[in-house]
Amino acid sequence: MIDNSLSALVEGYTWLPARRARSASGVAHTRVLGQRAVGLCGPDAARFFYDEDHVRRHTAIPWPVQNTLFGRRAVHTLDGDRHRRRKSIFLTVVNRHTARTLADGVGTSWDDAAASWEPGRPVVLFDEAARVLTRAVCRWAGVPLADAQVPVVARDLVAMVDGFATPGPRHWRARAARGRREAWLGNLVTQVRDGALSVPAGSALAAVSAHREVDGEELSPRLAAVELLNVIRPTVAVCWFVAYAGHALHRWPEHRQSLRDGDRDFALAFAHELRRFYPFAPFIGGRAVRELTWHRDRIPKHAMVLLDLWGHNHDERLWGDPFAFRPERFLGRDIGPFELVPQGAGDPETNHRCPGEPLTVAILRTLAVRLAQTDYTVPEQDMTISLRRVPARPKSGFVLVPTGTASHSS
Repeated sequence: MIDNSLSALVEGYTWLPARRARSASGVAHTRVLGQRAVGLCGPDAARFFYDEDHVRRHTAIPWPVQNTLFGRRAVHTLDGDRHRRRKSIFLTVVNRHTARTLADGVGTSWDDAAASWEPGRPVVLFDEAARVLTRAVCRWAGVPLADAQVPVVARDLVAMVDGFATPGPRHWRARAARGRREAWLGNLVTQVRDGALSVPAGSALAAVSAHREVDGEELSPRLAAVELLNVIRPTVAVCWFVAYAGHALHRWPEHRQSLRDGDRDFALAFAHELRRFYPFAPFIGGRAVRELTWHRDRIPKHAMVLLDLWGHNHDERLWGDPFAFRPERFLGRDIGPFELVPQGAGDPETNHRCPGEPLTVAILRTLAVRLAQTDYTVPEQDMTISLRRVPARPKSGFVLVPTGTASHSS
């Protein structure tokens, strides 16, 4: 088979769905990065993919992604007991209470930023949200950060996400940003261990500093920094969805009033629909641990197995009219663990589903209401969202011009 790495880079989100569509079974057989690859989609495929008897992550995450997005030897690269032990850091730090605390902190950070907006002066929502989230999540995680440092740290955290799936300048900016932030946070971990820096008990910085692996060894300062970034970086990446929220409210203004009224159920549904409808991760990959069969399709041992997240979240059989933005589809609906998969599927306590998903949802629920309660106009701009760009975003970052800010109810 011809290697399709270049096609994947050029076509972006539509690459894997298009190849699956060419197959009678809906399974794509291809080659990426010089390796055999099989692309699957759907809830049953997600169950299959997240079963460690079938697919594992060790050796599956390419070096360019480790060097930018996740960090080398991060929890995402582990399986079995080593994965579960490392993941306990995140499961300890993230729960319903701490998600609410972070969301409240994000709301306060937003209010402080919005109070400084000058009527008539344009604000780029993507950039402003990145700064708001950086300030809030560092405070929540126990990471000391002066106000003057916020813009540069926010730029680095955004760069790590923005450059993970592309060669060229974006990739090299991401690698440089990761190097700076790992060194910074590794130094903080050393200070905590030496008693030179006091941090709140239960904070993410305290957790990574105290963590012990299966063999009883503590993480090196650099690896502790990697995992601390895997708390902070995804939280700041919610700025992509905040920009999408601005885009959605502009395109479908009929949703604004329910949010403006502080309807928490609708705000939650709106957050879920943002994550379903708009593009972020196109697919995730693992490696077949042995010779496998999926619905009569052969999966060779050690082949890459790709789970099509974009295709799954836009599957007509699951969602009905999937390219319509309809938050009401989530009202009064229990979401199964293999149904809505923008951040993976299954049980975060036992597999590789993102444990930070409650943070994402709580933050979006809070900021969607804040944004709807803000009075602004939308100037002419390029809001196109290219599915060839990974991760996609509104080209303009979504520019708004404040005219005044309404009262908040959270």
